[in-house]
Amino acid sequence: MEDLADQVIMAELDSNVAAVWKVVLSDASTNLVKRIRRFEISRDAVIGELCKEPQNEIDVAFQTILRNRVQRGGILAPGASLMKNGENNVGVASRWYPETLAKRIAAINAARKKIEFLHKDAFDVIPKYLRDETAAFFVDPPYTAGGKAAGKRLYLHSWIDHDSLFDLLENAAGEVMLTYDDAKEVRDLARSHGFFTKPIAMKSTHHARVFELAITNRRFAAPSADESLRLLNQPPRYRAKRKSHSRKGKK
Repeated sequence: MEDLADQVIMAELDSNVAAVWKVVLSDASTNLVKRIRRFEISRDAVIGELCKEPQNEIDVAFQTILRNRVQRGGILAPGASLMKNGENNVGVASRWYPETLAKRIAAINAARKKIEFLHKDAFDVIPKYLRDETAAFFVDPPYTAGGKAAGKRLYLHSWIDHDSLFDLLENAAGEVMLTYDDAKEVRDLARSHGFFTKPIAMKSTHHARVFELAITNRRFAAPSADESLRLLNQPPRYRAKRKSHSRKGKK
């Protein structure tokens, strides 16, 4: 979107998530947007929709987006439950923003000539670009290193050979960034493969302040832990601009 890359190649193994990207990057995105806009959100409507057997890829894409918006923490893994109170106590409607979703889908579709989506395991895609100095890798694996359980709850495909992933990316000619939970096992793994780590402040599903790790094969400048927390507490700039425009409109 910012013209920082000539081409983006995305890989995803989960068939439900893959359906979303396939539809969003195709002419069928307009049909998906119509489904989103006309869906009247309620707990009964959500349960009714998610109980239906999908008939095509658009159905799968819509149900996946809906699950992400109405289930606790946006978790898509089997067994995830619907949120009860949600934000501002409006239940399943608290994170359902049809117009925002429609605009995002339209924006991504407009850039689709620069995006190639692959319904594949990243381990089958990464090796093709390891010797390309112009290729940059961003990898966000399930957080299961060191026996952590979080990734098992969050993803359909949660098992991953973390050692093999670091072995692979250690040989990249271009720049590499991975994100992981901040755990001793992860830091040790990164250090043993010559990677650099920086803690980045995040908000958990329950709005608690936690730290994740940004792991790279090149040294990079990043805010300190305290500065990272301060930045996290600031309202996003796009919200400030939106409010500002709204105030001008009222005048």
